[in-house]
Parts: sequence; structure tokens; C-alpha cells
Amino acid sequence: MLNRARANAHATALALSSAALLFSMSGCYRPAGSYYPGTGQGYTYISTEMKPVTITLIDTRTEQPFFKLDIPPGKQLSFNFLGGKGDDPVTRPDRMMYAIWESDTQTGRLTNQLTCPPQDCVRIDYTLRPSPEWAEEPPEYMLRIDAPKDAPAWWTPAGGPLPGKNRPLYE
Repeated sequence: MLNRARANAHATALALSSAALLFSMSGCYRPAGSYYPGTGQGYTYISTEMKPVTITLIDTRTEQPFFKLDIPPGKQLSFNFLGGKGDDPVTRPDRMMYAIWESDTQTGRLTNQLTCPPQDCVRIDYTLRPSPEWAEEPPEYMLRIDAPKDAPAWWTPAGGPLPGKNRPLYE
């Protein structure tokens, strides 16, 4: 009798911890799928310096684009559609939630939204821009002492006179 009570208590604790985990994950988006991944989990496109990506969403009823984004290199676009959450039941019945994150981000909150045509009437056009397209320098790069813009002429590939005894090291 005591073993059965312990088993029931253990099963109840396991069920409660699983429910708490599911509720805590409900506010986050996972590009790789949620706790129970399946179809309709959203879309993620990553742009790199050698493959800069542009995503265009087309309303197939009118063949007009309603969303276009040149994803910066080193970033990713993640988005998902929420059915029936739009502002117009005929032309824009759904809502698209999206965010731009650092590439390979696995979890996060989709912070932007846009009402859109029904998901069944959306075509995703994936195009590559000419490459290479360099990513922006991170802010901490400005603090490096070996950055090309801070280097003296003799340090650059163009070259220049070396500093002598009477010449300063940096001008």
C-alpha cells in the first residue's frame, strides 16, 4: 500500500513539473521547433556574408508583396503565422510575428507583428543578393588597437615609410 502511494505521489510530481515546463516555454519561440515540434512551427532564414538572403512574402491572391526584408549578413529572420489574429477577416485574417536575431539563435521572443493574408495564400520568395556582402563591424571592434583604420601607413597593405628615430610611431 505504501509503495502505491509513493508511486502516485511521484507520478503527480512528474506531471506537475512537466506542466510547469510547458507553461514556462509558452512565451518563447524556438526556430528548431517547440517542446513537441511539428508542422506549422514557423520559418527561419539565415543570411551569411557569402549568401546574403532577401525574403519576400507574396499574397498569391493578388501577386503583390506585403513583406520584404534584406536580412543583414550574420543575422536570421524567424517568423510564424497566427491564424485568425488579423484585423480584417477577409483580406488580412492572420497575423505574422517575426524577429531578426543573431544567426543560430535557438530561442527568443518574436517581438514584431504584421497583419497579413491567410497563411494558405502566402508564397515565400527566397533570393540571394550578390556576394560577398560584409557584416557590420561589432561595436567592440572599435576598441581593438589593430583595426585597419587606426593603423599607421607602414602597417597597411599600401605601405609607407617606417618610423625613424625622429618620427613618431603614430601620426
